[in-house]
Amino acid sequence: MDPAFKSENVAVVTGAALGIGRSAATRFAEIGMRVVLIDLSSGDFDETATRLKDTFGDSNILKAELSVTDVEGLNDLASDVAQVFAVPSVVMNNAASRVGGDCFADKADWRKTFEVNLWGVVNGTDAFATMMIEAGGPRRVINVCSKQGITNPPRNPAYNMTKSAVKIYTEVLQHELRNRNGCEVSAHLLVPGWTTTGKQEHKPGAWMPEQVVDYMLSKIERGSFYIICSDNEVSEVEDAKRIIWGAMDMTEDRPPLSRWHNEYYGEFDVFEP
Repeated sequence: MDPAFKSENVAVVTGAALGIGRSAATRFAEIGMRVVLIDLSSGDFDETATRLKDTFGDSNILKAELSVTDVEGLNDLASDVAQVFAVPSVVMNNAASRVGGDCFADKADWRKTFEVNLWGVVNGTDAFATMMIEAGGPRRVINVCSKQGITNPPRNPAYNMTKSAVKIYTEVLQHELRNRNGCEVSAHLLVPGWTTTGKQEHKPGAWMPEQVVDYMLSKIERGSFYIICSDNEVSEVEDAKRIIWGAMDMTEDRPPLSRWHNEYYGEFDVFEP
């Protein structure tokens, strides 16, 4: 196990009520970490926090009903966490919103998506990263992306845009961290595949959130920055093919999103990177 995930260390997870966030918080607690849960007030969040406190001890779980868009609230929470527990060894910026619609949708929904998906990641990093650097030792910032932010499939452009921005932000963050003298904090980009999250019905092709979290831990232990998860329908080879094809739209002067352009269907099917 990567040294940041040792027993007694502190992990912070946003979007902890359901899905990947809840599974990550549970896994961290199973390791013996003290866990800070961040999410909006809801019955699901109450249930998750109660279950974790009952299982792992009330003193090991801290519940914070807070929006990741609340900069002041996150900064205050960061100070409280350092005093009540310790400076976190792991911060997982997972909270996300999928509202947005197409390019002609009400832009109020787009703004909400950007506030949560992009600024929530930046706010969470800003609140905790400086104290993590100053505390020294191996520590990890994990930002949750999506394959939609890399391959940019049609529909839901706001979500794709925010996740693409999270990718770029985290790449630059990792570059800056590794070029700081003596810094042992590293950033990692978690890119889930098709995953059963929230209260969705599980489909055979999807991974469960627990699979994503276990894969994430194994990749961080190897020192990987890009944690691109497969699922039960799309292999690593197919993922690579889609990512490379999308990048080549620019180098080959093709129309954007050519993978969904009927003129290129046959060419993509036989494409081998």
